[in-house]
Amino acid sequence: MIKREKIKIGAKYIKAFLIPLESKNLILLRGSRGYAMCGYLNMKAAEKFKDVAIKITGISTIKEALKTSVHSCTISARKLGVYKGQPIKEALKIIA
Repeated sequence: MIKREKIKIGAKYIKAFLIPLESKNLILLRGSRGYAMCGYLNMKAAEKFKDVAIKITGISTIKEALKTSVHSCTISARKLGVYKGQPIKEALKIIA
């Protein structure tokens, strides 16, 4: 069953999704300008489509995702001010 949450980040909201798969959960945090996703994110594909995409790793819940930091991000995300190692809540304010 897909779990959905609406989470306030600063003055805006993001949509958070948790999709249980066979061995791990797929986590997606979606803002109006881009998204953050767990290790299932294919960064080459995200770059190809010029997505504002952020990769987060080592998480299995939405709560854990909100406490992590940016593992990597696309060029489009960097142009908006997202950077590797940035606390995810700061990055989410940029893409919310």
